[in-house]
Amino acid sequence: MAIMGRVASAHGLRGWVKIQPFTEYVDSLLAYRTWWIGHEHGPWREVEVKQCEAHHKTLAALLPDCTDRTAAEKLKGLLIAVPRSSLPKQDKDEYYWSDLIGLAVVNEAGVPLGTVANLLETGANQVLSVTGESGEILIPFVASAIKQVDVKNKIIRVDWALDY
Repeated sequence: MAIMGRVASAHGLRGWVKIQPFTEYVDSLLAYRTWWIGHEHGPWREVEVKQCEAHHKTLAALLPDCTDRTAAEKLKGLLIAVPRSSLPKQDKDEYYWSDLIGLAVVNEAGVPLGTVANLLETGANQVLSVTGESGEILIPFVASAIKQVDVKNKIIRVDWALDY
């Protein structure tokens, strides 16, 4: 499974939920009519998306068996995933944003900077939003700053200091 977003909150009174996507483009999830929802370590269930639309930096979706705000509020915090096999193939040194969310970030001196909370698109390049003990750190996702991405071991090594 590839985690593509999270249910952030209820949206309105008729069972819609607000989705915070973990994708480069807000509307990437619109291409999938079937999602899996659940917690990181399960259980997961497959759902057919009734309706979904982009709203600035989030999505609003209507899911089955979610007929009112109370039902929508119960979904808050659940993750949204799609089968990894349904994603387009990546080139070498390309990563899905959803694969980077949650990875530990450590600088070349071995100092932990935090974990990737989100990625931002600035136009010039993507930026890692890293949350740690010292708050949020923004690190450009460029070769001069990103030295190694190890998705398997869940770590990103960077040429970056806490005081940048």
